[in-house]
Amino acid sequence: MKYAAFSGALMAYSIQEAMATAARLGFDGIEIACREPHLSPDTSRRRVDEMRTVADGLGLDIPVLAGYMGNFSEASDRECEAAYEAFCAMLEHADRLRADALRLFPGGPNAFLAHDYHYEKAAFWLRRCAAEAARSGKRILLEIHNNSLVETPDSALRLLGLVNDDTVGLIHDAGNMYIVGTGFGRESVARLGKHLRHVHVKDEKRIGASGEPGTFKNRTARGEEHFLQCRLGEGDVDHRELFAALQAADYRGWLTLECFAPWPPEEQLAHDLAVAKAWWRDGEEHRDD
Repeated sequence: MKYAAFSGALMAYSIQEAMATAARLGFDGIEIACREPHLSPDTSRRRVDEMRTVADGLGLDIPVLAGYMGNFSEASDRECEAAYEAFCAMLEHADRLRADALRLFPGGPNAFLAHDYHYEKAAFWLRRCAAEAARSGKRILLEIHNNSLVETPDSALRLLGLVNDDTVGLIHDAGNMYIVGTGFGRESVARLGKHLRHVHVKDEKRIGASGEPGTFKNRTARGEEHFLQCRLGEGDVDHRELFAALQAADYRGWLTLECFAPWPPEEQLAHDLAVAKAWWRDGEEHRDD
């Protein structure tokens, strides 16, 4: 298994420092968050090439650029065109960084509130992006994410069916799926099938109220709920069944650790990497039981 650190968990660091930290902790790669001070559509080619040189020197792969552009379903046509142009700029960065995939957000609202036209508009623009990505030899990834059209496996597959392009795949995120209240174990892996292209790993738990460091609130089908971001194994998102399902499906992609628990970033990432590796090894040892 290959493990990537999410640079978004290291936003207090420069991208060079984030890369050095990921390598020092034993990660195989880094998934770069596409916002400053790490990377954006406006980042110069020279700076992007410097990032690739640093990553090469550290022996780090860059499997995915975690873009924040898109949000097509609720945007105006002018805003969608600007998001498309930003996506095209990020595709060039992906090429220079030798990243295989670029994340896009289709937009909202929550799947349980969305109408057909939200899916149809998002699909229209995603098809445009997919055509451009295919010409560049890249893939588009949509993250299963709370507060979006793709917050469950069923809603994600609904959008993929409208896009109808294998260039577009999905990021499985058990933490986000826990927030939504949808299953994130064996059934989810089977349901997503060939469309599951990447995996995000983070832990959290429901709490009575937010406001303290590491907490947040979110609208779900149950109303407004509050959550605490936790280190892996300290919340309610047990990834062990998911890992076993990925092994049974012969998953050969990446696991990106993207925890935002209120701990010092290096300590948090070191903890999560050790736990993720232990759980993965445990799954392999019991695979034939």
